[in-house]
Amino acid sequence: MKTGKAWVLLLLLLCGVVIGGFLGYLTKDISWLSWLDYGMTFGLGTDAGTGAFVLNLGVITLTFGLSIKISIASIIGVVIAFLVYRKL
Repeated sequence: MKTGKAWVLLLLLLCGVVIGGFLGYLTKDISWLSWLDYGMTFGLGTDAGTGAFVLNLGVITLTFGLSIKISIASIIGVVIAFLVYRKL
């Protein structure tokens, strides 16, 4: 795989995750589409005591955390993005 095509695939997959997650969030209050927002959140939390990395410099405190939510809609978005890539 050429480097340019790898970047296109990565960009399409990221777009699929973001758009799918957004659509899942929008449909969470619609009773017959609420299953699209079903998923799991994991990562390093940003609250105290959840494993986030805190750098206290006295004047400024930096907190580094990462939280990823994988939902049904984001998985569907990734599949659609991969199918679009295959058509290119």
